[in-house]
Amino acid sequence: MKIKSLSLLSLFFINASFAAEELALVKQKFIGDYELVSYFAFSEDGTGRDMNYIGRLSYDKFENMSGLGMPIDLPARASNSSERTIGGFGYWGKVSWNLRDGTVTHHVEGSPMVPEWVGGDNVRYFEFLTDDLLTLSIKNNEGRITGTLTWRRLQ
Repeated sequence: MKIKSLSLLSLFFINASFAAEELALVKQKFIGDYELVSYFAFSEDGTGRDMNYIGRLSYDKFENMSGLGMPIDLPARASNSSERTIGGFGYWGKVSWNLRDGTVTHHVEGSPMVPEWVGGDNVRYFEFLTDDLLTLSIKNNEGRITGTLTWRRLQ
């Protein structure tokens, strides 16, 4: 019985070691700066709409992130208005990962464009399409993808 318990315990430590190594590799893969390639929002029927955004995303080795995005036509809209014109997103915070669910969570510390995000979590479902392309998808409470942002690593 003691040998069986030791075998189970050693399997646990081996699995935990592999999980820790996998997490370290994923964290390392995220580190860098990215430009927004596309941002699509999806309606309930699955129809995608190009949001026509530009943006930047950064992850550092200290598990911090920052993301900025705005509609491409925002400067043109601002030039046609005497009012202050704003739009898009901008926020930063700490990051954590859940490899089992395939998520990266942005723990929002600051968000001047959407102040109600501060203190909350933006959960994103991630996938590396290539070494340079990262997709972050947003799901609603029912698990349906409502938006996907594709980012290209800056060189």
